[in-house]
Amino acid sequence: MRTLILLIFINLSLFSSNIKKDVPLVSNKLYINECGACHFAYFPGLLPQNSWEKLMSDLENHFGDDATIDKKTFQTLSKFLNENSAEKNMNYKRSRKIVQSIPKDKIYIAISKTPYIHKKHKEIKKHLITQKEVKGLFNCTACHQGAKKAIFNDDDVDIPNYGKWED
Repeated sequence: MRTLILLIFINLSLFSSNIKKDVPLVSNKLYINECGACHFAYFPGLLPQNSWEKLMSDLENHFGDDATIDKKTFQTLSKFLNENSAEKNMNYKRSRKIVQSIPKDKIYIAISKTPYIHKKHKEIKKHLITQKEVKGLFNCTACHQGAKKAIFNDDDVDIPNYGKWED
């Protein structure tokens, strides 16, 4: 019996060692400069490829703003987003969980609307999310102190006008 438990533990350890914690960092300067000029440069690993394709197909109506870019920049950014989308980063915990949470017939263009993100934030009172210092789930950096480093764990959450999040 001890041998069986030991073998199970070893297999679980080997499997989990291939799973990375959150999402891959962004090092693409064009992406950081273009998208990060107006908002947090969201990590491509937080949405699947079909979501990025849909988002990029309507940049003139990008969440109420015109984010139109020239053709070459569009092609470069689209390629980058598609090559680094969530389903291409399934060895990262958040990418995998986001992909698994999205029904096959749904396409989300907002990370904050995905079922996984809603599930992760369900215990936080609405007024804390909608307060002016946070504005909504789309504003990762308001509460996740390590968001720019792709760290989104619960220990890193500090909600304005509330404090450290204790799960």
